[in-house]
Amino acid sequence: MCEEDNFMKSEQTMTMTNIDELPLNDELVSAYLQDNPAFFNRNNELMTGLRLADAHRGTVSLVERQQQQLRQKVHILEDEITQLMSVASHNESLFMLYSDLYLRLIDCQSANELLDCLAQTTTELLSLSAFKLYLLDSATIEHESLSRNDCQGVMQNRLKNSDYYFGRLQQSEQQLIFSQNCTGSVVLVKLAYDEKELGFLAISSDDANHFDPRMDTLLLSQFKRLVAKLLKQHLAI
Repeated sequence: MCEEDNFMKSEQTMTMTNIDELPLNDELVSAYLQDNPAFFNRNNELMTGLRLADAHRGTVSLVERQQQQLRQKVHILEDEITQLMSVASHNESLFMLYSDLYLRLIDCQSANELLDCLAQTTTELLSLSAFKLYLLDSATIEHESLSRNDCQGVMQNRLKNSDYYFGRLQQSEQQLIFSQNCTGSVVLVKLAYDEKELGFLAISSDDANHFDPRMDTLLLSQFKRLVAKLLKQHLAI
């Protein structure tokens, strides 16, 4: 029994020695504190006794560092709430603008009045720089907002696989659609009714970043459906 006891003590001593010889690192300390949440309850003096380096105050305690981190999180949350409120306010303004635009369009009694309204509201109400409409069949009406050049190549290139194009156009495309160069960004919106393609709307902005591929298309989707329906009614195309 004595030899067995000596062996057990020797094994325990070797185990303790091996553990003591383990190099401490961040992972081991972190794992220990997570596995022993009562550590600071048993060693409460460490909460104020330990000093951590601080760029502005020299050193701070654990409690002070935690307070700093909480304040930073509060500031981040406040900024996020402010941004969300700003986005909500902007979306509300857009919704009201589009609602007004829809009512004006619905009240139009003729094709010319409809095109006048489209050109005026997009450039004045929405504060954009230019508006053009390209129709695959536009022989029945004359209007300055209609693009008379052959833009089928642009339509094939930019709208073949999508109902929208956001961004910049080549100079030749700008000339075909707007008969002038556009220094900013544009949006092209394909128009279709009953699965028949009618053409596209082209709207430009002087701001190069205004029309961005990441833009949400919900309002534009409603807008293009209404315009296509009204064009079909007034132009019988």
